[in-house]
Amino acid sequence: MNEKTLLSLAYGAAFTAGERAVAFSDLEALAPCFKSGDEWLRKNASEGKDGFGWLNLAKRNVDDIQTLSRWLATRESIVQVGIGGSALGNLMLHGALLPPYWNEIPKAKRGGPRFFMSDNVDPGDNRAIWELLNPESTAVIVVSKSGSTAETAANFLFFWEKLRDTLGEAGARERVIVVTDKDKGILRPFVDETGCKSLILPEDVGGRFSVLSCVGLLSAWALGIDCNALLSGAAAMDDCLAKTNSVLDNPAWIMAGLAYLHMKKDRNINVLMPYADPLERFCEWFAQLWGESIGKDGQGSTPVRALGAIDQHSQIQLYTSGPDDKFFTILTVAQGQKDIALPAAPEKAFEKLSYLYGKSMNELRNFEAAATASALSKAGRPVAALSIPLLDACRLGGLIQFYEYVTGLMGHLMQVNPFDQPGVEQGKDYTYGLMGRSGFDAQAQEVRTLSAKINERLVTV
Repeated sequence: MNEKTLLSLAYGAAFTAGERAVAFSDLEALAPCFKSGDEWLRKNASEGKDGFGWLNLAKRNVDDIQTLSRWLATRESIVQVGIGGSALGNLMLHGALLPPYWNEIPKAKRGGPRFFMSDNVDPGDNRAIWELLNPESTAVIVVSKSGSTAETAANFLFFWEKLRDTLGEAGARERVIVVTDKDKGILRPFVDETGCKSLILPEDVGGRFSVLSCVGLLSAWALGIDCNALLSGAAAMDDCLAKTNSVLDNPAWIMAGLAYLHMKKDRNINVLMPYADPLERFCEWFAQLWGESIGKDGQGSTPVRALGAIDQHSQIQLYTSGPDDKFFTILTVAQGQKDIALPAAPEKAFEKLSYLYGKSMNELRNFEAAATASALSKAGRPVAALSIPLLDACRLGGLIQFYEYVTGLMGHLMQVNPFDQPGVEQGKDYTYGLMGRSGFDAQAQEVRTLSAKINERLVTV
């Protein structure tokens, strides 16, 4: 790989034989669909259609985000309040590009603020976060396009009251940043009423595709992540995908095509297994992106998160010897950072471990990735090997753009809208009704009726 390589995809073991065969000719036959899908994505993005704006995020002006991040970087602690796409992207960026145990590193060595995410509605978690904060030197970011998402609203009300009671309304206002729609929703009037700091969520970008907007970039920049490199990597990936018209030259077409073809052959579980701890949160982000985008109209491909080498010892038995209902992607980082060479031990008890002496941890991990891919292939399971040269901001930006494009293209192949989430909205409406929100009485009654049916048969021990 040269220094400009963003990623590499090896897919020779992604094809299968027998009654549920997937052949390279099947992939080639999808070429017209790939081309029309690319045109569909780019045309709608250029016209500002709802949901398509993520395609161009890497090339938009981000001066206002960077300016506000400079103030944010002076804080001792940052609390972000959000859920789903307003949280997973941040955790993914931080997990991949910041040192492990970030909040435990002394400030002088860490440089940036501590970071806390308030996503789930857990009173113990929220109280624990608050008790770790110095309100005077804390900033709270609340992210929600509508402002009415129950979990985000509940958590923000908690932190807003704590700040207001501790610092007064003026002091609390100075420490809050609202990221929301420019016109709609509950939080925009709150900004107007209080005069707190604010950024505008792009209207044409949905939550799970928003990580390269102010949703993800604001905290990442404040914590010292090179967001210019992140965006340049995403832009470079998009340029590469836009200029290729051959299936052989477009890894995103190949990846979307393989996932689609195997889904049609009843391999409708998509396993992403990185062999790099910093990419564990990437799998969390991918799971929402993939599951919410293409789980529509009775169709779908269920995302499964695994982490090598840990899940070699918990899931590989199922993967190699269980049902043939999965398509696998093994993700590796070719050049690990700050490697550890394994020392020779003088004790005779360790003689049988001498095969490890002189090797490195990164070397061992990459060998394990190759071993897992080979074991899956030997068992007749379809597997692709995705690799990035090193895990830096540029390559991560490229990887984000790659998977967002693959997801959008998958929606086109399936003929579903990858940018809505009707199943999620139903659950939100039921929650609103049960919590007594005005206008949702019918939903409250409906969920009570359904709950009664669920609880018809009950056993207690």
